[in-house]
Amino acid sequence: MPARVALLTPFASPSVRGNAITVERIARGLRQREVEVRVWDLSTVPEGAVEHQIAQYGPALIHAFHAFRAGPTALRVARRASVPLLVTVTGTDVNHDLAEPDTEPVVRRVLDGANAVGVFDESMAGVILAAMPEIAARIVVVPQSVAFEPATGHWPVAAALQRSPGPIVLFPAGLRKVKQPILPLEPLDRLRPEHPGLELVYVGPVLDPVEGETFVRSLAAHPWARHLGAVPHNRMPALLELADVVLNCSLSEGGMPNSVLEALSLGRAVLASNIPGNRSLVEEGVTGLLFDSPDELSAKADRLLKDPDLRARLGEAGRERVSARYGADREIDGYLAAYTRIAPAFR
Repeated sequence: MPARVALLTPFASPSVRGNAITVERIARGLRQREVEVRVWDLSTVPEGAVEHQIAQYGPALIHAFHAFRAGPTALRVARRASVPLLVTVTGTDVNHDLAEPDTEPVVRRVLDGANAVGVFDESMAGVILAAMPEIAARIVVVPQSVAFEPATGHWPVAAALQRSPGPIVLFPAGLRKVKQPILPLEPLDRLRPEHPGLELVYVGPVLDPVEGETFVRSLAAHPWARHLGAVPHNRMPALLELADVVLNCSLSEGGMPNSVLEALSLGRAVLASNIPGNRSLVEEGVTGLLFDSPDELSAKADRLLKDPDLRARLGEAGRERVSARYGADREIDGYLAAYTRIAPAFR
């Protein structure tokens, strides 16, 4: 009988949040390696039911995504079942929850109790170790990969974008404060005389209602920008391939933003905020461009929109780097190695 893994996540498919996309990809990859996997979506299953169902399932290992939101339940279940726990931390865990007085004790307790702590990039490991150097031996770095399920049939949204008379800048992200969705409106507005028909297209769910209200008001004053809302993940390649520039304006990321990784995998030119998470993928002038201010965002977007050869060169370098370093097999190998290290059933 294959070893069983219980994956706990704050959100699972069909949600298009980053955690849900990552968990779905990893679960699929593990199943292809003949690992039995079941995913628990903590947004849809009551906590008591989760504990009962996992006890009935009898996993050899618990794997939780998001230390603050899934970690406490996972830690409690793992201890009751006497099985090891791997916790994969997110950008919110590292950049916010580990630093906020109200959430720090919870994250510390979960990471301290986990048998292994997974991160996507060394930059995340560095932040954790600055706060909790005692868990250094338990940290494992497993870079993310990219996978899209096939999409078939005609899609009117993509067809409408293809008929756009001007360049398209795509902003793929769930809309919340840390993503800074309003930031690019004014810098790109300055470019419209130079780039007639320019469109800024947002794609992703509204995750913060307050930020969403502010965003809607801002969008009303910029009719050249529009929000498509949440889009099924298997439709994202169609949007990314139509974009001239893919934009990331985040204040912080969890080491390897899915949106940037996916854009690079399809050879798109990326313009991203100059933060550690984005720098793990975007090398200035090689696989994309980075900005530190609204003025620099405007200047570099103008440069990219005026120079198709630059966009093509950056996009191809990004595609090659993703292919060479961030393959699906490498990601699953990383998790299986972590499982083997902490769970006897995988040895």
